[in-house]
Amino acid sequence: MIAGLDIGLKRIGIALGYPNGVVVPINAVLRKNRKQASNDVSKVLKEWGVKTIVVGVPLGGSSEDEMRRRVKHFVGLLDFSGEVFYQDESFSSIEASSLGVVNQRKKDGKLDSLSAKIIVERFLSGITK
Repeated sequence: MIAGLDIGLKRIGIALGYPNGVVVPINAVLRKNRKQASNDVSKVLKEWGVKTIVVGVPLGGSSEDEMRRRVKHFVGLLDFSGEVFYQDESFSSIEASSLGVVNQRKKDGKLDSLSAKIIVERFLSGITK
């Protein structure tokens, strides 16, 4: 099982990729603080038997180095010993919102998990945007 993570400051979107190539967004983790969020994400990874995670990082732009550092720090807090890959997440939120399947006014994490789904799909198809 593979999981995609879209790590944000308020929510962490999660999607699960099955061996048959199907990728499904699941409930996002609402982030109160780093410790709580890393514990909650670690529980999800264990519960689903995840062996590989694909973590979105924004490439390009003025904040790339800072965001990459924050993402890697958060991944280091996870209780996870499988493989970790980083995938460009540029425009994944815009792509997810263009699908028109979630209420963008709600801050419930559904859009974040759709972004995580896109991150996994890009990784699996070898696309780097």
